[in-house]
Amino acid sequence: MGQDFSRLSLSEARQELEFGRVTSRQLTEACIDAIERRDSRVNSFITLESEAILRAADEADQARKAGKRAPLLGIPLAHKDMYYRKGRVSTCGSIIMADQLAATTATVLERLDKAGALELGTLNMTEFAAGPTGHNAHYGDVHNPWHTEHIPGGSSSGPAAAMAARLCYGSLGSDTGASIRVPAACCGVVGLKPTYGRISRYGAMPRSWSNDCMGPLARTVMDCALLMQVLAGPDIRDSTCLDAPVPNYLAALEQGIKGLRIGIPTRHFAEGVDDEIAEALTRSRQILEQAGCHLVDVEIPDPKLLYDLGETLSKGEASTIHRRWMQQRPQDYSDHVHTRLEAGQALPATRYLEALSLRGEVVRNFIADAFKTTVDVLHLPVLGRPVPTLAETDFHSSGTVGETVSAITRFTRPINYLGLPALSVPCGFSQSGLPIAFQLVGRPLDEDRLLALGHAYQQLTEWHRMEPAIVTRG
Repeated sequence: MGQDFSRLSLSEARQELEFGRVTSRQLTEACIDAIERRDSRVNSFITLESEAILRAADEADQARKAGKRAPLLGIPLAHKDMYYRKGRVSTCGSIIMADQLAATTATVLERLDKAGALELGTLNMTEFAAGPTGHNAHYGDVHNPWHTEHIPGGSSSGPAAAMAARLCYGSLGSDTGASIRVPAACCGVVGLKPTYGRISRYGAMPRSWSNDCMGPLARTVMDCALLMQVLAGPDIRDSTCLDAPVPNYLAALEQGIKGLRIGIPTRHFAEGVDDEIAEALTRSRQILEQAGCHLVDVEIPDPKLLYDLGETLSKGEASTIHRRWMQQRPQDYSDHVHTRLEAGQALPATRYLEALSLRGEVVRNFIADAFKTTVDVLHLPVLGRPVPTLAETDFHSSGTVGETVSAITRFTRPINYLGLPALSVPCGFSQSGLPIAFQLVGRPLDEDRLLALGHAYQQLTEWHRMEPAIVTRG
């Protein structure tokens, strides 16, 4: 049996193309075959455009033969179904959007097109990005490829599951409170939530204007750096997009990490963490220390206030975005999404404005307290407890579902309110065989430093090379 090209990372696939050892059609056929064999157990795709992408792959191969070069030429990707492409439906995981053709194309898709990337189809997601578990009442729940009865995380559930199941080489997700980092952690892949405004949001479904971040999920840190090189940069169509120079993220991977000071929380972000997760985090920090980093104990401010402020903004803004549909089509929302949006309608304007006005001061104080002059990067958990099952987090279940779901985003939502960049990196497995991850959090626009540190860690470990049985056994 020949090589299964679907198991290559994005960077490996790119290298194989550049050296002429594989064609874009072969990569695309491998992904389509993998989707047909594996996705019935994962449910990560909403649409698959096999014929169209094979034609595009042939065109990419012809372009390469003619001498064209582009960073992602001929590489099949797939994205969370919330990025609009003119003339195409983007469901946003809902039935409300299922018949609405987009009038414009998202900036991030335009940049990927310019870089030569192909698009296999669209990926499943939590309805309107409203939840961290991967449940979807309309298109079916996404399943974790490591253990299909467990959650893949959300709301970028399809991208993370597709990466873990080796169904495509890279993906775009979004992160409003957890939605890139938690799925990446649950599925054992890499996810980057950039600095607020680092990547344009033009043409992407809004969840919360004050918290939404667009970012990549991939199998390795190097893959995320490659995608960031294409995606980052100013956009006049998005007033929140930062007009700041874009560093060479790939070159930054080789800048070295010796002497970097990594902040380790002594309280708050260290409390309520399951023992086996705490052990995996400790081992990952020891590896970085052995590579020349300095571990520094830091007193990070209590994240509860940050969590509450971020939740206030998300509730208020999501309710505003959906106000008309909630009045005209309330029956077309799933029960739990409807309930969450209703909660936002009851939010006093004074609380929302308070959360918005406090933001600048809170961010300045957090950076001053957590980083001081002695810390370059924070090393924090993503999830503090093992990945739960779909049944345990089903909103129709009784018991402590609400508490469990809130706990999933306990360590991630505060970072969105702060607008800081954060990178989720796999660092082990629980006794039940589910992935464990840490997140690196930096100062604004420090994505290059986070990527360098994450890449160095992956050069010393093999966690990112591990594959679920759904891949190794076909």
